[in-house]
Amino acid sequence: MKVVIFGNRDFAQLAHYYLRHETAKDEWYDVVGFTVHSEFMDSAEFDGLPVEPFEDVHSVWSPDEYQMFAPINYGEPRRQQNIYDDIKQKGYKMPTYIHPSVNIPSVSSVGENCFILEDNTIQPFVTIGDNCVFWSGNHIGHHSVIDSHVMFTSHVVLSGHCKVESHSFFGVNATIRDGTTISEGTLVGMGSLVTKDTMPWWLYLGSPAAPKKQVV
Repeated sequence: MKVVIFGNRDFAQLAHYYLRHETAKDEWYDVVGFTVHSEFMDSAEFDGLPVEPFEDVHSVWSPDEYQMFAPINYGEPRRQQNIYDDIKQKGYKMPTYIHPSVNIPSVSSVGENCFILEDNTIQPFVTIGDNCVFWSGNHIGHHSVIDSHVMFTSHVVLSGHCKVESHSFFGVNATIRDGTTISEGTLVGMGSLVTKDTMPWWLYLGSPAAPKKQVV
């Protein structure tokens, strides 16, 4: 498929690399260029490909012929949802990238515009929404439900039967007890152990994790 990547920074460069070099044998991506809002354009080229202003991108790469991939940025879930919504309003389909090393059974499902990197284990009967990122080495337990616009960094353990609401963020080596609800906008700090349901838009730290401050 022909793909335009949203962004002109590190995440966009990583997405370009993975789409070109780390795909399953039956997948093929032709990355044709990048796009960002005009106020963030500092060059007409990025990573060897053209950059077009997002405001006019549909006139250069039509949504009838191209898809658009928008990898999330750390700690910016609301902005990322706004970007996702803007892309959908322009009529683009959005692919999901799953690294070939990921273990995901057919009875689990993943939405669009997700970015799932090396060595993630996604157990049976897991549901993942749209616009999520799973960095390397996470464990997602059976029968868990993950809403849209969620970010897992690396080596997070989400136990079975958990519910993760939208805009949540998990730091490196966080662990979530089985049956726990992670409420909307929860930030779980690195190395934290969550054993109880969380409150929306709070930062949780420690083992066991406790709410430290609101993040709204």
